Amino acid sequence: MSILESILFETIVAGTPLIIVALGQLIAEKAGVLNLGAEGMMAMGAIAGFAVTFHTGNPWLGVLAGMVAGALMSFLFAFVVLTLMANQVASGLALSIFGVGLSAFIGKPYESEILATVPTWRIPLLADIPIIGGPIFNQQPLIYLSWAIFGGIAWFLYKSRPGLLLRAVGESPSSAHSIGYPVIRIRYMATLFGGAMAGIGGSFLSVFYTPLWVEGMVAGRGWIAIALVVFATWRPFRVMVGAYLFGGVMVAQLFVQGSGLEINIPSQFLSALPYLATIIVLVIISRDQNTVRLNAPVSLGQPYRPDA
Repeated sequence: MSILESILFETIVAGTPLIIVALGQLIAEKAGVLNLGAEGMMAMGAIAGFAVTFHTGNPWLGVLAGMVAGALMSFLFAFVVLTLMANQVASGLALSIFGVGLSAFIGKPYESEILATVPTWRIPLLADIPIIGGPIFNQQPLIYLSWAIFGGIAWFLYKSRPGLLLRAVGESPSSAHSIGYPVIRIRYMATLFGGAMAGIGGSFLSVFYTPLWVEGMVAGRGWIAIALVVFATWRPFRVMVGAYLFGGVMVAQLFVQGSGLEINIPSQFLSALPYLATIIVLVIISRDQNTVRLNAPVSLGQPYRPDA
């Protein structure tokens, strides 16, 4: 049972940055903005969060710094694609490459430094429940925050008027503009929110998950988060389930490699399993064009300039 609890605990931890980043990208894509720069924004959030935490000793200031770094990166993207009308796919790829490279440059002085481990928040009584108590009710505080973000976004999208307006902008920006809504401003705000969430996800990796900074520590999680939005067909609950599924795959391959079992499978193949699973899932989903077409925002990735 202790092994089962450990796997469940680590699955929740591994899935948390994917949940945060994917939910941020979900909001941006619901507004019609396709930002492929999540990997770069996460990397910048990771180094900003680590550096501020290292110098201040306060992990929450580090999370705030990561959020600001991610939002600034997304603002650069938003200015290029929403104001200058550049191609969203090309701009997102450029942002990802830029963020990964810049974070590696900024992080050079911090590569040998280690932060203090952030203690978990234990909820009395509930944490004593067998098997699930420890993994769910004795976790890092940012994990509880990710659940609150999920609940807030689900309510915002389907139970609030601003959420309805956001979805309307993603479905038909010209119609939203014709009745007086500021489409570009709404898309800016959605894009900035997505960047801020990517920054928080990156800071979670460097401050809470593995309290150190190494180049390339994001390791493709930004791309998995983008794929998760498609995997979930743009629905928050499916994003959460998918994130934990991918987190479980990541943890499983680590447990297998560290178990000492005599298996004739190269470790490189086990390390590639999460990304292989991502490709397989996307291929399966892409075959069901009706479901994708039914749930995808109609104007996703399409430029829009309101008439003067």
